[in-house]
Amino acid sequence: MSDSLQRETAALLATCPKGLEELLADELRALGAEVDRSTVAGVHFRADLATAYRACLWSRLANRIVLCLLREEGIEHPEALHRAVAGVDWSAHLRPGATLAVDFHGRSEQIRHTRFGAQTVKDGVVDALQAQGRPRPDVDLQRPDLRLYAHLHRGRLTLGVDLSGESLHRRGYRRDVGHAPLKENLAAALLIRAGWPQRLRDGQALVDPLCGAGTLLIEAALMAADMAPNLNRVRFGFHGWAQHDEALWAELRREAEARASIGRKRCRSRLCGFDQSPPALAAAKANAMRAGIPALIDFQGASLGQLQRPSELGDEVRGLVITNPPYGERLGELPELVTLYRELGEGIRQAFPGWRLAVFTANPDLGHRIGLRADKQYSLKNGPLEAKLLLMDVPDAADVAQDAGAGSASGAATPRRSEGAQMFANRLEKNRKRLKKWLKQSGESCYRLYDADMPEYALAVDVYDGRVHVQEYAAPRSVNAAQAQKRLFDALQVIPEVLGVDPGQVVIKRREKQSGKDQYRKQASTGERFQVHEGRARLWVNLRDYLDTGLFLDHRPVRRMLGEMAAGKRFLNLFCYTAAATVQAALGTQEAGGATDSVSVDLSNTYLEWARDNFALNGLDPARHRVVRDDCLRWLETARAEFDLIFLDPPTFSNSKKMEGTLDVQRDHVRLVSLAMARLAAGGTLVFSNNQRRFQLDPGLAERFTVAEISARTFDPDFTRRPDIHHVFLIRHREGA
Repeated sequence: MSDSLQRETAALLATCPKGLEELLADELRALGAEVDRSTVAGVHFRADLATAYRACLWSRLANRIVLCLLREEGIEHPEALHRAVAGVDWSAHLRPGATLAVDFHGRSEQIRHTRFGAQTVKDGVVDALQAQGRPRPDVDLQRPDLRLYAHLHRGRLTLGVDLSGESLHRRGYRRDVGHAPLKENLAAALLIRAGWPQRLRDGQALVDPLCGAGTLLIEAALMAADMAPNLNRVRFGFHGWAQHDEALWAELRREAEARASIGRKRCRSRLCGFDQSPPALAAAKANAMRAGIPALIDFQGASLGQLQRPSELGDEVRGLVITNPPYGERLGELPELVTLYRELGEGIRQAFPGWRLAVFTANPDLGHRIGLRADKQYSLKNGPLEAKLLLMDVPDAADVAQDAGAGSASGAATPRRSEGAQMFANRLEKNRKRLKKWLKQSGESCYRLYDADMPEYALAVDVYDGRVHVQEYAAPRSVNAAQAQKRLFDALQVIPEVLGVDPGQVVIKRREKQSGKDQYRKQASTGERFQVHEGRARLWVNLRDYLDTGLFLDHRPVRRMLGEMAAGKRFLNLFCYTAAATVQAALGTQEAGGATDSVSVDLSNTYLEWARDNFALNGLDPARHRVVRDDCLRWLETARAEFDLIFLDPPTFSNSKKMEGTLDVQRDHVRLVSLAMARLAAGGTLVFSNNQRRFQLDPGLAERFTVAEISARTFDPDFTRRPDIHHVFLIRHREGA
């Protein structure tokens, strides 16, 4: 390496997010660099010092610009790494008294941790300096004078001075990032892939209908104003480098400032951003102010449903609509997002006919809900997520009208509902009509509307007082995953439309074969619960945080029956869950009253607290209606009290670590029933229920007790399709026994 980069070129490395290497290589060539090749480390190029500085200042895509001091093969062991590092003349790069930091990337058989690799590099630098009689440099991980970059891959070491310092994607304007921020260099890459630089030359406009903190718009404005993306940065890594040429840097910076001053005045393109979140818009405006281009962007508060072409953009103006909508990383976010993507497509077609649309999403299946066909797509990484930039043409106004009249015969847009989605909607409407009379007579507000009536749409749809809980049954391996996803999205589009609810009131979960403890596993932590009515009872439900909601709807008739049977009796509820059955038994009927006292037993603290809240909601005396945390089997073996009415509703299977062994209702029900019957008073009734679809009651129990299966009597009209969903038995002591 030459000591005078002003006259000769040196080897450099530019790192960038995965997938941007090709774009970065083109950008470096445009800045005057000679590109050699791209590797897993980044883009290797040759340049003089002025071009290296220019890359730090002007690169919209790079993370780091590294001056390579060493490239060496065969580095597998720490000793080889230390020896290679110590062979560099560090006195030429590190001033006396300067601080140091090392960023180490990669690994080998013997160097398995980046911290150990960084420590080894640092030791090599220190030993080399001390061998020259130089003082030992201090380490400063936050703001070092000199930051070193080391990359080790398959025994190949690349080592150099990080000229950029802090990652170049941090332009300095984005202190208010909003939700799920897009990195600045990735935003710039999306704009380049979407053809924004070419559209700039034609004076076209740019709109982001979901702008959030404004990163896409700000990066687009910086391009429009010919502003260096890092012009506002105060310090780069080269400022602490021993060979830094301040005069050369000052000249390049003055040139960039002059270009920005002219560019802001000459900018002809209009840039508009919309968002319905006031905090997001405030953040976007503040970010644009810090970036130095506040006058170039018009931010407006509007939802997708309110999206309109800005009045200053005439009908003849064309441009680019580009946006980075939410992806739905969690299943529970999908109901709102299916609607959002559909509304995005509808709004763009109406407001921006003839424009180009670019959508960046980590869920391409959601992207298809836009209803426009992507003619190009690029795979990119957004942090750890695999994402795609979808590029599509928005049809002209005449084509939109033709598609609306011809059912999208041109193929440019999809119908509002697919054939399957319309069939699903028809079934929901049919079920609503079938249940309408019963719901009016019963007054029930929590019910099952749909339960995999159509095999293609394997869902359970439950209504909880105007809110909707959707459970997707896991598809067998024989079903194409993409087709299953499409059908799910069809359903999530249709449900809010048919039921007339906001998509935000629809919750989706995936129902898979589970172990007993999965019932208690949290799905979320919203704490979002609300009250519902069932008969005389008021009950808390939570649709989001757990697999189940706190209220098993299929057992509604059983709870009603318990309320009718409980007057003046001592009631025991085993595996009580949230104790909805206890509430019904304690309240009883208006004519006869309810249970005199009760005990509710479960192993889960979470659900017992829920039970206490249900008791309080209904004004039940905790001294008379107690909850007990225990393994129900163990409790039955040690209990001495007798009860007149017992409800035994065990899980199908449980292997909770809090209990001894496992529980299988088919295998263990004889023992469970026998223990419960030992606590049943003479003349009392045990109501034994379970949800094992293929359950068979042991014949020996009918020989010892009076047993009557009443399953057929325990289904309200909303559950008549699945007569095997639960089994219910009334068990009593034989007379004279």
